[in-house]
Amino acid sequence: MSQTSDLIQSAQRTIRLEIQAVEGLLPHIDADFVRACEMILASKGRVVVVGMGKSGHIGNKIAATLASTGTTAFFVHPAEASHGDMGMITREDVILALSNSGSTNEIVTLLPLIKRLGIQLISITGNPDSPLAKAADVNLNVHVEQEACPLNLAPTSSTTAALVMGDALAVALLEARGFTAEDFAFSHPGGALGRRLLLKVENVMHAGEQLPQVQRGTLLRDALMEMSRKGLGMTVIVEADGRLAGVFTDGDLRRTLDRSIDIHHTTIDEVMTLHGKTARAEMLAAEALKIMEDNRINALVVVDQEDRPIGAFNLSDLLRAGVM
Repeated sequence: MSQTSDLIQSAQRTIRLEIQAVEGLLPHIDADFVRACEMILASKGRVVVVGMGKSGHIGNKIAATLASTGTTAFFVHPAEASHGDMGMITREDVILALSNSGSTNEIVTLLPLIKRLGIQLISITGNPDSPLAKAADVNLNVHVEQEACPLNLAPTSSTTAALVMGDALAVALLEARGFTAEDFAFSHPGGALGRRLLLKVENVMHAGEQLPQVQRGTLLRDALMEMSRKGLGMTVIVEADGRLAGVFTDGDLRRTLDRSIDIHHTTIDEVMTLHGKTARAEMLAAEALKIMEDNRINALVVVDQEDRPIGAFNLSDLLRAGVM
């Protein structure tokens, strides 16, 4: 029990100290922060993030967050920059350098070259009097009073503060650029959000020969054969001119059988759902899913501008596409 209590107290102490470190950033969201944002917004190049050790790991994450939220960014290891990777950086770029001490040798070594090339430099440091902070065009102060490490040695509170400052920078830039959910989706085409925001009905619907459809007046038994052949659990019923007349689904079939209707002599007109809910090919698949959820239906007919069926899909199609 004693060990359990000690572990819990240690974890809670760590969290409290890191909360304090993050709250301590609020006074530092000031004119320097605004200037850093303006420098990046005005830049014609990329944001190049550099950092060593734990700061490098945080820098990697900040670069990834910037890149996915509308600010072109990438990470360069400062030691590799001294051995050729500096060629990846252009005069139009903005360098975002992370170092809690502000005196990391691998970064300080790059400062004369950065200045010689006239590259704008933003630093994120815990020491505003450090060589890095003084060399930077603008410094974002992430000083923390105490690391969460009981020895006050392992980067803990300081790395959390730097990460949060990076997130604050990325989100401020995102909003300044008017970055939208659709823009985000284009940066994440393989993710769930990307699929929901980019996938359209035309990408999931069954069309052409795969579309189950019968004419008005078709016997119910023949309509069931069409449903069985196409495997969508439904069939479209069309007027003589090709316009949508109705739809017949597995649910309609169950209700029909409950009424003891003779499938060999009954026409589809007598049991179909008139017209029914529809979707358009250019509609987002996520929008179509909402229609299905709101109306508690498992399939939708896709129609063109003249209300002619051109496709159909069901919940299984959306599930396979990753929309739900």
